[in-house]
Amino acid sequence: MRFFRAALFVFCLFPISSFSQQDKLPEIPPNYFLNPLDLKLFLSGTFGEIRTNHFHSGIDIKTNQREGYPVYAVADGYISRLRVQIGGFGNAVYINHPNGLTSVYAHLQRFNSKISLAIKNYQYLRESFEADFPLTPIEIPVKKGDIIAWSGNTGGSAGPHLHFEIRNTKTEQTINPLALGIKIQDDVKPQINGFYIYKINHAPFNEFTPKQYFQTIGTNGKYTLNKVSVVNVSGKIGFGLVTHDLMNGSGNRNGIYSTTIWLDNEKIYETQADQFYFDQTRAVNAYIDYPSKISSGRVIEKGFISKGGKNSFHKTLVNNGIIYLQDNNIHDVKYLVKDANGNEAVLNFKIKSIDTNLPSPYKARGTLFNHEQENTFIKEDIAIKFLKGTFYDDVDFTYSKSAKTSNSLSPIHIIHNKLTPLHQAFELLLKVDSSLNKMKDKLVIVNENGIYQGGELTNGYIRAYPKSFGKYYLKVDSIAPNVTPINIVDHANLSLQKAISFKIGDNLSGIKEFKGYINGKWILMEYDYKRGLLWHNFDERTGFGKHTFTLVVSDMKKNTKTIQLNFFR
Repeated sequence: MRFFRAALFVFCLFPISSFSQQDKLPEIPPNYFLNPLDLKLFLSGTFGEIRTNHFHSGIDIKTNQREGYPVYAVADGYISRLRVQIGGFGNAVYINHPNGLTSVYAHLQRFNSKISLAIKNYQYLRESFEADFPLTPIEIPVKKGDIIAWSGNTGGSAGPHLHFEIRNTKTEQTINPLALGIKIQDDVKPQINGFYIYKINHAPFNEFTPKQYFQTIGTNGKYTLNKVSVVNVSGKIGFGLVTHDLMNGSGNRNGIYSTTIWLDNEKIYETQADQFYFDQTRAVNAYIDYPSKISSGRVIEKGFISKGGKNSFHKTLVNNGIIYLQDNNIHDVKYLVKDANGNEAVLNFKIKSIDTNLPSPYKARGTLFNHEQENTFIKEDIAIKFLKGTFYDDVDFTYSKSAKTSNSLSPIHIIHNKLTPLHQAFELLLKVDSSLNKMKDKLVIVNENGIYQGGELTNGYIRAYPKSFGKYYLKVDSIAPNVTPINIVDHANLSLQKAISFKIGDNLSGIKEFKGYINGKWILMEYDYKRGLLWHNFDERTGFGKHTFTLVVSDMKKNTKTIQLNFFR
C-alpha cells in the first residue's frame, strides 16, 4: 500500500469499470454453440487482437489454405441479415438466436440454395451486385448443424479462412466466441518479447514521448528484465509490452486476451478482450504505441491510456495506468498476460524513483488542439475541421506546405505528421486555383502515395475526408476505367460457356460502379476486386439465339467506359 498512500495527496485513485450491467457477458449453457466447421479448430486470428486501424472483431478459423468446407449454423435460429460486399466481409450470413445473440459467418465462397435465391432476387430487384438486407424470422429459419454456406476467401480476406463472430443482437456489441463456449485446444503460454517504460509527465502522448527499452528473458511463462535488478524512474511513467500468443498446431502469432499490472500487489491496470462496440474499433491506435508501429512496425501494447483512449477492454484503471512514485522506496511490479484458455505469462521486476519532482508544464511547439473540443485550422488555400472525438490526446498541431511538383496541381500540404492517430476522418478542403477552373470537375485530393482521398467540388474547394495525417495535394482524374474482355469477342458463339468475364481497373479514383446488360436488361455482374475480375454467370434469363451485351464501368469522378459486344447462344 506504500504507493497508494503516498500518491493520494496528488491523485484521486480508484478503479474504473468500463462495463455496465447490460454489458456483462451472457450466460450460455454448455455446448449451446456448435463449432461452425467440421474441422479441428486452429485459429489464425483471435478476438480483439491488434490489426491495422481496428481490433479484430471475431476469430479467424483456418481452413487448410483451401476453400469449400461446409459452414454450419452454430445454433437454432433464423437468417436475419444477408450481405454481399466488394471488400470487407465479402459474402456473409447473420443468424439471430433465441438467447439474444447473433452469429456471423464471413468471407464465404457461396451460400446454400435458399440463401442464394434470396440474395439473387434482391440483387436483381436493386440492380446491384452489393447487397445488405434484413430478413424476417419466418423467411429462412435454421436448425443447429444446418449447412448455410461454404468457406471461402471473398471480400477483404487475405487468404482462405472462416471469419466467425458472435454479437449481442440488441446492442451490436461483438463478443469473444471463446468466452461463449466455442472451444479450441490450447495449452501454450503467451510470449513476452520486450518491455518499455514511458516518461509521461505533463505532455500529450506522441512520437516525442521518451521511452526506454528493456530486453526480457525467460521460459515457460516466467520472465524478468535482462541484467536489470531495479529500474530507476522519475516523474509520471507508464509501461508498454511487446507480446503475442501461440496456440497448439499453429505458428500464427495471435493477440493476447488480457493484461493485468500490479504495483505492490495493488491492481492498477487491467484489460480483457471480452466484447466491444464497433465505434471503438479504431481506438486500437490508442491502445498501442502508434508512433512506434508506423515508424518501425513494432507493436507495443500500452499499459496506460491517453486522455481519450479508453475502450470496453479496460476493466480496471487507476490514474489511467500512469504511475507517479513520491518516495525513494523499491516497488514491486507484476505484469501478467493471458490467453483465452487461461495460459499465463508474467513479467516481474522492481522500480525505484530517483526524482520525485515533476517537470514544468508542457510547452507546445505548434498549435495545441484540445482533444475534448472541435478544432479548426484555416489558411489562404486550405481549411480543416476536426470534430470532437477525433483525437485520443491533445495534439501539438503543425502545418507547412511545399511547392508544386511535376505530379501535383497544387502545393503539397503537410498536415501534421503520420505518427499521430485519428479516431475518425477529418474534413479537408483544398482551394482550386483559377488556372484549374477548366478541369475543376475532375480534381481529386490524393495523399503522398498518390492514393485517392475524395474529390467533391464545393464553393471553389475540393473536399475529402482523410483518416490520417500526412501530405495531401490536388490531381486530375480524367481517364476512364480500363475494361479488358477475357473470354468474349464480338459475334462469339458462347453456347458452351457458363460465364463471360472481364478484367477491370482504374488509374486513380477507383471503380464506383459497373452495370451489365443483355438485350437492354440488367444482369448480375459479380466482382472480385482483389483480382480485378468481373464476370456474369449465364442463367435462364439468357436463352438461345443472338444477344447484345453492354457493360458500363464508371469511376468516382464519373469517367465512364462502355463496351458493346454481340454473341450467340
